[in-house]
Amino acid sequence: MNTKLTYTAKKDTRSGFGDGLLEAAKNNPEIVGLCADLTGSLKMGAFRREFPERFFQVGIAEANMIGIAAGLATAGKIPFTGTFANFSTSRVYDQLRQSVAYSEKNVKVCASHAGLTLGEDGATHQVLEDIGMTKMLPNFTVINPCDYHQTKAATIAVAEHHGPVYLRFGRPGWPMFMEGQPFEVGKAITLIEGSDVSIFATGHLLWTAIEAEAVLAEEGISAEVINIHTIKPLDEEAILKSLAKTNCAVSAEEHQIAGGLGESIAQTIVRNEPVPQEFVAVNDRFGESGKPVDLLNKYGLGVKSVVEKAKRAIQRKE
Repeated sequence: MNTKLTYTAKKDTRSGFGDGLLEAAKNNPEIVGLCADLTGSLKMGAFRREFPERFFQVGIAEANMIGIAAGLATAGKIPFTGTFANFSTSRVYDQLRQSVAYSEKNVKVCASHAGLTLGEDGATHQVLEDIGMTKMLPNFTVINPCDYHQTKAATIAVAEHHGPVYLRFGRPGWPMFMEGQPFEVGKAITLIEGSDVSIFATGHLLWTAIEAEAVLAEEGISAEVINIHTIKPLDEEAILKSLAKTNCAVSAEEHQIAGGLGESIAQTIVRNEPVPQEFVAVNDRFGESGKPVDLLNKYGLGVKSVVEKAKRAIQRKE
């Protein structure tokens, strides 16, 4: 894709998960759903109504939910667990490691309300460490789609993917611009081609990167924008191909600078052909209550920050 990207509507990525889960379940009777008392928030209501015998309301017992999911996977089912991203990782890390990752159980850990864009719920719920926690677990695949359409496609895809998956999505309405785009686990998508700087973005920050590209273009700077929806396994081939043209990188993510996408890209760069890299991420801070876009701007994740980091990366290579 290499034209000006636009959107006509906004929709929350969690609804993409709910719609994707229902569609996948219609095609595969082995899919089951588990929820920790957040059926409405996770948009799992349609699945529950369509397949009540395949839905398990565990209650506010997230660790038990992961354990049950591991047992169901052992019996040949494909369990999709649903709760907030903070509770899907921090609260259940022992169960993820011991009961899911270690034995490579076919469990899909589906995590909503991630990042600063959770908004008014504040720091206790705005998990910014979850990508790092899950990507460090052997056998886990980590996926962070960018809009409603891609989240729906990713949910359907992971149902066919064998092994543990962490699927991250969010709460707010967000621009939809990936309709009709195929989804393949582990394969990045070049949305806008460019020659001066590569912007690798994931999740909600992909639209921010697209907006930043438009600003840079007005100043005569050619930015390549790449959708890194799968953080593990990382599409190193796509990253290196882009950097062979631009020779500098910006990573953009709604996550701590430690442990996120930018760190994975940096490892790829230093193992291959080192080039300057700048990071758009939260710098070792907890979040706070506020409106999603206001928080992104305050924490250095807005369009202005991506533009500034792109210019800095270009300067460093000259």
